[in-house]
Amino acid sequence: MKKIVFAINITTDGFCSHTDMIADDQLHKYFTDLLRKGSIMLYGRITYQLMVPFWPEVARDQSMSEISNEFARVFTSLDKILFSTTLKQTEETNTRLVSGNIIEEILQLKQQSGKDILVGSLSLATQLLEHDLIDEYRFVVHPVIAGKGPRLFDAVNLQQTLRLDFLGSETFQSGVIALHYKKRI
Repeated sequence: MKKIVFAINITTDGFCSHTDMIADDQLHKYFTDLLRKGSIMLYGRITYQLMVPFWPEVARDQSMSEISNEFARVFTSLDKILFSTTLKQTEETNTRLVSGNIIEEILQLKQQSGKDILVGSLSLATQLLEHDLIDEYRFVVHPVIAGKGPRLFDAVNLQQTLRLDFLGSETFQSGVIALHYKKRI
């Protein structure tokens, strides 16, 4: 059975705005290593459109640092599922568009063998959390106070508190701290 791993960049005040993060080589290496553990990425429309076509263009042009270029190549090589009711097509050939029941789709994916299922969308992770489907969490906390943007799990409606077990952390030179947790069983 595949694990579902949710990873997200957040500010110290809990916002998930992509514009306020410290995107350096250490961060890109961390996420490249994480992507290599997965076989598929799950996205909602908003986050998908932040990532595509930007990273596929970097992969094609190799226009950034070597580490960022490697992130772009690994990101682009992964299969993706885009959950959207408004989009009618995707820009990548290895992206499948799904407009149906998210939970049913995820349950089918989870039953398959293979590498992890990676979630890169706050709105999608919120829905998966409400159905207790996320196995691991990777919160990458940036030393930034943004004061704006979507808040981490602000819209979650849990029936009970979810306890997590700490698996480890990594501190980057920039002051970014990557926290790794798993769902307590």
